[in-house]
Amino acid sequence: MEHTTHSPIQLNIIGAGCASCVGKIEKAIKTVQGVDSADMNFADRTVLVTGQATAESIINAVESAGYNATQIQAESAEDAMNEKEQADLQHYKSLLRHTIIALSVGIPLMIYGLFIGEMTVSSLSEQMVWGLVGVVTLAIMLISGKHFYIGAWKSFLNHNANMDTLIALGTGTAWIYSMLIVAFPQWFPEMARHVYFEATTMIIGLINLGLALEVKARGKTSEAIKRLIGLQAKTARVIRDGKEIDIDIAQVLLNDHVRVRPGEKIPVDGVVIEGKSTIDESMLTGEPMPVEKAVDDDVVTGTLNKSGSIIFKATRVGKDTALAHIISMVKRAQNSKPPIGRLADVIAAYFVPAIMIIAIVSAMVWFNVGPEPSMVFAIVSATTVLIIACPCALGLATPMSVMVGVGKAAESGVLIRNGEALQTASKITAMILDKTGTITEGKPQVTDIILAHADSEEQVIALSAGIESHSEHPLAQAIVDSANARSIKAINTEHFNAISGQGVEAQMDGQTLLFGNEKLMQDNNIAISDYQAKAQTLAEEAKTPMYLALAGQLLAIIAVSDPIKSDSIEAIARLKLSGIKVIMLTGDNKATAAAVAKKVGIDDFFAEVMPEDKAKKVAELQQQNEIVGMTGDGINDAPALALADVGFAIGTGTDVAIESADITLMRGSLHGLADAIAISKATLRNIKQNLFGAFIYNVAGIPLAAGVLYPVFGILLNPVIAGAAMAFSSLTVVSNANRLRLFKAKEH
Repeated sequence: MEHTTHSPIQLNIIGAGCASCVGKIEKAIKTVQGVDSADMNFADRTVLVTGQATAESIINAVESAGYNATQIQAESAEDAMNEKEQADLQHYKSLLRHTIIALSVGIPLMIYGLFIGEMTVSSLSEQMVWGLVGVVTLAIMLISGKHFYIGAWKSFLNHNANMDTLIALGTGTAWIYSMLIVAFPQWFPEMARHVYFEATTMIIGLINLGLALEVKARGKTSEAIKRLIGLQAKTARVIRDGKEIDIDIAQVLLNDHVRVRPGEKIPVDGVVIEGKSTIDESMLTGEPMPVEKAVDDDVVTGTLNKSGSIIFKATRVGKDTALAHIISMVKRAQNSKPPIGRLADVIAAYFVPAIMIIAIVSAMVWFNVGPEPSMVFAIVSATTVLIIACPCALGLATPMSVMVGVGKAAESGVLIRNGEALQTASKITAMILDKTGTITEGKPQVTDIILAHADSEEQVIALSAGIESHSEHPLAQAIVDSANARSIKAINTEHFNAISGQGVEAQMDGQTLLFGNEKLMQDNNIAISDYQAKAQTLAEEAKTPMYLALAGQLLAIIAVSDPIKSDSIEAIARLKLSGIKVIMLTGDNKATAAAVAKKVGIDDFFAEVMPEDKAKKVAELQQQNEIVGMTGDGINDAPALALADVGFAIGTGTDVAIESADITLMRGSLHGLADAIAISKATLRNIKQNLFGAFIYNVAGIPLAAGVLYPVFGILLNPVIAGAAMAFSSLTVVSNANRLRLFKAKEH
């Protein structure tokens, strides 16, 4: 029965032999009504489809394009991964079996041709022997090379051409030519009666071997996902009817009370309701120091309880946990393509037809102007061109590196939304940092109270806490915390009003209470001239001075300081070292901003910036041809994050705003930002190396196969060597992508 769903549909694609298949499959799926997007990961042979189309209609579209597809329906990410691994293992074994069968015939034939005798037909007995070898070769083609010929036939029926087409044409040409020699030797001059059965079998064997090794190697690119899935506990100890029982995590319900003992993993997301402990969140956030957790604190799936025993209430289970979202996001990002990858796909789509034309031209040149036996030279050169020039490496170059790079970033606590963000992050020339919560801890504290016309500090704290208790600003929380710490009761206020970029106002017993910056006082004609110098001094100490006024009279200045994160200075130095211009934005006054900027080593800053103006600053820098990154907390900075070329949201490990930015840093440290950029640069470098290698291979290989060296050096490439080169070109790309797994961001 068909069902319509808005959830992404993931399919395993069967029969996609090379990069040119990617565009055809995506194009076929996008013609289905209700499909919004289709992204195929050639490295993983999967496609992710969004929209309202049914899985059945999408599979039908894939099949009509000449391929097969199955829906991945596993309940959990772990099951899906196991399902995929089992399918890959079966495919690997099948390819190895085909390799052994083909090479068991091809190698003896090759040894015979090189060291024992001529592979020519000049007598009836030789006709009979080579005829028998031809039949055996045909059996090899049907057993070990069946998938190539079926793929080529399906492509032909769909008016396409792919890697299978090239292999089928190359090996088929060699076999048919050889059989003609065997059957009708009198048709050919004596020196042209050479058979190429060893080439056919060796090519099929070597290409199967290359594909098998590629399947094995690309399994390593999924290790990051495996590690994330491995964080998930298998069971949970829940308390039901007063009894503690161990159950499978799939059976944990919302609001279940769950006990976690020291050394155990947190099985689902929740809120602590009893006990306290320290939790190691490094596996998710990269933050090395364990975090203390007590009643009302959040705990996250997959993190490790280090010391005490706690009971928490389950708030998110199953596919709704933060870990499940992270795994889902990493998988989506691994499936996405950066612009450089889309370009490679376009080139690959035209590659196969172009090669077929080159093969024909090469054969015609050899046949018409080549030396005798010109027919043999024409067949050999055409076969070699067809076999050597497969765009496999071109198609694997980008997705392999993206899979490893995105996974590597996730291991460092950096969640990359898609391939485009990954590529753009590597080109950033200017990085805007929000001060509060990004450079600083975002947990300001009251440091100074300077009395003007107030009676006491207690009165100042009581009034300021009364007005700020209505506000959600980080500085407001500092005032309220100060009142609580001093056991001072906040005075009730009413008619609260936040004035953007200036402060707040409220009414108290019919009198206007104002709390904010210098501009707020000036706009309300509050005399502050006698205290401006003191406020300036506080600001120069990187503190934020705020004026408190009641009934038109200044009562006091309260200074609040937000400590700079311990590693901000080092992380900013890393950004500058990589050639990025670092700019700080803050709503604070200029003196405070200057003091903070100086402490952390930032040369450019903009102070007294209203929240709505942050996006304008991003636009200004973009107009100066800068590629701008914006880092903020993902809430107040949303417009600027959206406008920036790459938006970085800083999460706190638990309440990760993973859907709000291009890249999410799961820990508060700015080192995550430097790591993200370093990884993106390393990934792009890796992609370029792969693409360069793939292009060079083809640029050098095709002329060599066509025989350009023959007129001068007398060298003409053997089709068997071409088959081996083609098979191992893909392996080279996969191995280079896996090399990225060894990259360590902090050392660069």
